[in-house]
Amino acid sequence: MSGQTLTDRIAAAQYQLTGSDMARAVCKATTHEVMAPKKKHLEYLVSATNTTNVNIPQMADTLFERSTNASWVVVFKALVTTHHMCVYGNERFIQYLASRTSLFNLSNFIDKTGSHGYDMSTFIRRYGRYLNEKAFAYRQMAFDFTRVKKGADGVMRTMTTEKLLKGMPVLQTQIDTLLEFDVHPKELNNGIINAAFMLLFKDLVKLFASYNDGIINLLG
Repeated sequence: MSGQTLTDRIAAAQYQLTGSDMARAVCKATTHEVMAPKKKHLEYLVSATNTTNVNIPQMADTLFERSTNASWVVVFKALVTTHHMCVYGNERFIQYLASRTSLFNLSNFIDKTGSHGYDMSTFIRRYGRYLNEKAFAYRQMAFDFTRVKKGADGVMRTMTTEKLLKGMPVLQTQIDTLLEFDVHPKELNNGIINAAFMLLFKDLVKLFASYNDGIINLLG
């Protein structure tokens, strides 16, 4: 039996009436069910970012709208979905995030409906900061450190010294902000935070690879 609430169903129906399948998919990916966003909804959204007529701002703005919900579940899933789009979607998605004057405003977010919501609110605030920093880094560098080519002929290894001296502090700040998520194994107790952790872990591996390339370049 579905764990969607009546609110979820009404929101999805409203988007269906306005004719926006994409906004409806965002709504479906960010329901009140305490589980990671469903794969089929994420795949639909990733696929949509690769079509020429997709409205990327509408997709992102719908996710930002969902992140203003009072429920930790909806907000956390909106962040996970946004991060998933940054990693697997067309680069136009993170380009749009980087172009926005305001991003996630979750520094004071707290869900007081229960002890679990209170605990998860801490990670939501940290996750929001990281995604903001990820977009800011793109704005500064015009590329995503996690998506660029690595190795001997990679972006960081072949970058000019001037640009490298600008880029390394930006990369360091993104790594530091990610590490501030600081989750312990016993806190990985639901599908949503587990999904966030996996996305963050994969980002961290790629960020360290970029950092390593940058250091090799500087020493060379």
